[in-house]
Amino acid sequence: MLFPKKVKHRKWQTGRKHPDRLKATETRGTTVSFGSFGLKATSQSRVKSNQIEAARRVISRTLGKAGKIWIRIFPDKPVTKKAAEVPMGKGKGDPDHFVFEVRPGRILFEIDGVSETIAREALRKATAKLPVKAKVVSREETRV
Repeated sequence: MLFPKKVKHRKWQTGRKHPDRLKATETRGTTVSFGSFGLKATSQSRVKSNQIEAARRVISRTLGKAGKIWIRIFPDKPVTKKAAEVPMGKGKGDPDHFVFEVRPGRILFEIDGVSETIAREALRKATAKLPVKAKVVSREETRV
């Protein structure tokens, strides 16, 4: 699973949940840069490191030995959790897992070196492993 080797701050603050901020689209990482086909998020969510790994596995199994995969997101935000049946208070919980906050428009995965039908099938299967709605885009579609 993906997680940072070393972090400057062990625990992050949660951040705001304002409805207007949640609707905001991504400004970085919105074009297919490395491969021919990409998986573009159309909704907002937090993606855990184990969900990214599950999607990567299903893509690599569908592609076989042909093709190359690029993972365009990295989970570097720690999420804390208190242990079960622990009373309220006594501070913040320990880091439990790492997430990446996906906003609409972000390219999550890219594929190259396979036919369009295989690429679309692999990315469609990967979408089922992720908590975000996503669509398959080609390099030409994102360059517009």
